[in-house]
Amino acid sequence: MEKERKTYTDALTRLAKGTDAGLYRLVPERVEIVNSDEALIQVLQECRETKKPVTFKAGGTSLSGQTITNSVLIEIGPDYGHAQILDEGQRVKLPCSITGEAANRLLQPYGRKLGPQPASIKSAKIGGIVANNSSGSSYGITYNSYHTIESMRFILADGTTVDTASAESRQAFSQSHASLLSELRQLREEILSDDKVRERIRHKFELKNTCGYGMNSFLDHEDPIDILAHLMIGSEGTLGFISEVVFKTVPNDPLKASALIYFPDLKEACKAIGPLRQCSKVSAAELMDRNALRTVQEEPGMPEELKSLPDEAVALLIDTSSDTPEALTLQFQEIEQKLQDVHTLYPVSFTTDPHLYATYWRVRNGLFTSAAGSRPRGTVAIIEDIAFREAVLGDALTQVRETLCRYHYDNFVMWGHLLDGNVHFTIFPDINHQAGIDNYAAFMRELVDDVLAFDGSLKAEHGTGRNMAPFVEREWGSEIYRLMWRVKQAVDPDNLLNPGVLLNEDPEVFLKDLKRIPLANDRIDKCIECGFCEVQCPARDLTLTPRQRVVIYRKLADLAANGGSNSLLYRELKDAFDYKGNKTCATDGLCATACPVGINTGLLIKELRWKENSATANRIASFIANHMAGTTATLRPLLHLPHLLSKVVGYDNFERLTRFLFEASGHRFPLWTRYTPSGAKRPKPLPTQATTSGFEMVYFPACITRTMGISADYNKSDEAIDVTHKTEALLRKAGCVIHYPEAMDRLCCGMAFSSKGFRQQAAQKEKELNEALLKASDNGRLPILCDMSPCLLHMRETLDPRLHLYEPVEFIYKFLRDRLIFEPLPITVAVHSTCSTTKMGVKDKLKALAGLCAERVVSPEEVTCCGWAGDRGFFFPELNASALRALKPNLKGATEGYSNSRTCEIGLSMNSGISYKSIVYLVDKATRAK
Repeated sequence: MEKERKTYTDALTRLAKGTDAGLYRLVPERVEIVNSDEALIQVLQECRETKKPVTFKAGGTSLSGQTITNSVLIEIGPDYGHAQILDEGQRVKLPCSITGEAANRLLQPYGRKLGPQPASIKSAKIGGIVANNSSGSSYGITYNSYHTIESMRFILADGTTVDTASAESRQAFSQSHASLLSELRQLREEILSDDKVRERIRHKFELKNTCGYGMNSFLDHEDPIDILAHLMIGSEGTLGFISEVVFKTVPNDPLKASALIYFPDLKEACKAIGPLRQCSKVSAAELMDRNALRTVQEEPGMPEELKSLPDEAVALLIDTSSDTPEALTLQFQEIEQKLQDVHTLYPVSFTTDPHLYATYWRVRNGLFTSAAGSRPRGTVAIIEDIAFREAVLGDALTQVRETLCRYHYDNFVMWGHLLDGNVHFTIFPDINHQAGIDNYAAFMRELVDDVLAFDGSLKAEHGTGRNMAPFVEREWGSEIYRLMWRVKQAVDPDNLLNPGVLLNEDPEVFLKDLKRIPLANDRIDKCIECGFCEVQCPARDLTLTPRQRVVIYRKLADLAANGGSNSLLYRELKDAFDYKGNKTCATDGLCATACPVGINTGLLIKELRWKENSATANRIASFIANHMAGTTATLRPLLHLPHLLSKVVGYDNFERLTRFLFEASGHRFPLWTRYTPSGAKRPKPLPTQATTSGFEMVYFPACITRTMGISADYNKSDEAIDVTHKTEALLRKAGCVIHYPEAMDRLCCGMAFSSKGFRQQAAQKEKELNEALLKASDNGRLPILCDMSPCLLHMRETLDPRLHLYEPVEFIYKFLRDRLIFEPLPITVAVHSTCSTTKMGVKDKLKALAGLCAERVVSPEEVTCCGWAGDRGFFFPELNASALRALKPNLKGATEGYSNSRTCEIGLSMNSGISYKSIVYLVDKATRAK
């Protein structure tokens, strides 16, 4: 049970994990991370005995305050259950712990996907997607969670587990909970016998609606177990815990296209709804108002005309797809024909370019965070989520916009799913002062009046939470509201599960516990704690995610700014943050690639390291920077020595010894394994030789590869060559004329210094390398190859833009592919895209290059940053192991691994069971000279 359950009561973990994407802040009394039904039931039993309320949390992307608590928070662990494809992808069994995007990756080979497609799908987990009845950009309610779930396993507050796909489970539940099922039957009979109530429920659920319970369950199902299962959907953890679901999947056409269509104003855009609904295959029409477009118009790849649109202009992002190019073309023509009577600012133009298509949807899905990132300093971002019928949509939105302006929210940002009449908008109130809170309160009450005047939904897809709980009765009426309370009392009679969420008698609850976001550091002040970054973080299952680092850093800054730096809480948080926030941050910056506003939490941590570096540490760093040649020359024999000793006493025995030294020293002695490189042979640049090709280039071996050679897993004669010499051999095979920078032994890109916060020393090495490479490349005329991808990215970020800089994958793919004869080997290989490779957009080229060399290539998408982080893997191997926990199970028969970073390859080999080497080795094996 220890592996299945972890309990945390420390201040840092409670604050960090108690955070979600919503507008409220509560700090749990304790946090329980569970990885099985058994562990969850154990926690529920303890809470029931002590009368402690429980709140469930999955990905923490909820927006209405439904996953926070000041009692016991149960968070779904990463190992909770396993996915299973059924019926060739027509159905899929999913645990609560998997993200929507990961589920779609599993389904992709079958041409299928999940129905619900929330904007947070990369981070949102199935447990939360179902508990909130997510739908997202998918048109209509047909493909939401409610309508695409076939069966479910759920757990009630008393610990009872029900699997609706099991006849045995259903029978047992019918006997053990007869009174509950009887009450559900009675509720159904009352609803069906009252025409007004029945028709009100039917009418309300023709629109997207997540305000209150899914009372349509009583109309759509007769068996009380099925009614209960569907009530669970959208219940926000107030009725039970959703452990596993079986989804009916929907088609995922291989050919996709989008068009960004501009309209002069919102009313004109609303006129497009009817025509677009008549089209055979329009899957989405996403609204973006002018303020929304302003927040993304500078994004790479966005059309230039965005910047010159008039103030009242809006855009619709249209999505369509097919399985043949011919059908797709016909769909374009149909959409253009249907819209011919609607006034657009530019002709309708579709793109099928995968990169541009992905850019459009990345920007659209990140709109909430992008909008929030543009908010005035000191304000918070609050999102609302409403829906109206087509007949009143234009007038309703006009009224809402007028109300927004009347309450001085003129900078609101509006977007949404226009085919469904579902619109989101973000406002930026200043809740640091009572006047700001009072203005927000008055606005919300008038917004409710506006929405209900047009018979709209107060919450269309973001869930009721605390945000709309006081207004559920206003939307539904007293009679249906009373029925909802009867559901809650029947299913959770002790009010143990998420009390105060979805149903709440306190009319002021939507104003309580608002999340104040203090100014802390320019690098992170735009963060709204949405959690999109978390899936990219190598420490996410070990210590803290980027979002959680921001939360703790903000709390520390707030305490310090308000005289609390001597408090017990401040000291406890600061001490814990040193390991959980600082030492186990890889500073790889992948979080910025997932963040819609590009926040790189790694830069914040580097800044902290810079401030904490002592004078002695700076002197040592300066000595190394000034004596780089001597440092590398000293390290080479030191690295070679353990391998010599291991050959005498055996690698297993020597690894046990070094593990003991590592633990005994408190992790100050680096962890050594057989995968740790021996010393490299000093590169000795050969004289430049003329070739018939005349292709000249510059090769700069990184200080890492000049120092670190092969390791024990390089066991074949053709592999027992350092990467620098292997690279030289490949270049000469391709007929390259190799130039080297002068005084190469003294050069370093500066990244090793920069990552540890030694800014001055980093700048020194960057300057030296810049001058050397400009000279060697004839001021940028010749392309430059560096054999370490992380170093190359740092060089691109810091050196003269005239330099044409490449890491091995892109250099080989661009310059050597046509100079070599590729003969694919009959093997399966795995490739790992390092953080720098991903950030430079070279990931697909890595897979393509490996595909030229091997018959089958595996690239585990579940693995992002390896967590080795320069030398951090030697001192914090737990970070590397946690980051690569999904690697070995997803290698799918690969017998060799390849990447483009020598240090990353150490950790990859340690945690995979196969040997990882530079991609240069694979290319050399699979090619011959022309």
